[in-house]
Amino acid sequence: MKGVRFARRERISDQSLREAIGRAERGAVDADLGGGLIKQRVARPGQGRSGGYRVIVAYRAWNRAVFLYGFAKSDLDNISPDQLRTFRAIGANWLAATAATIGRAVEDEDLQEITP
Repeated sequence: MKGVRFARRERISDQSLREAIGRAERGAVDADLGGGLIKQRVARPGQGRSGGYRVIVAYRAWNRAVFLYGFAKSDLDNISPDQLRTFRAIGANWLAATAATIGRAVEDEDLQEITP
């Protein structure tokens, strides 16, 4: 999954990802993209959030958050409408997935679990 590879490549810490979801849980969502998707800012290591990364997350409050895609604000202003439709479809599948399906995806390293 692109989100896992992006986070590893850019050295985004689990703590930064937890903070992004923590802000969402408190109602501080950077952008609600509809269809269960949100966009959150994540800081670059050693820097702030404003010039950092943007992550697309399939999100259901207090239940599940799946990081689908990440990009640097300096590389891309925003995702395209086609990408948004694709992420909504992928996100809907992950939000509807059973615990067993999520477990297999973690075992297969398609997803990386980030615990609180």
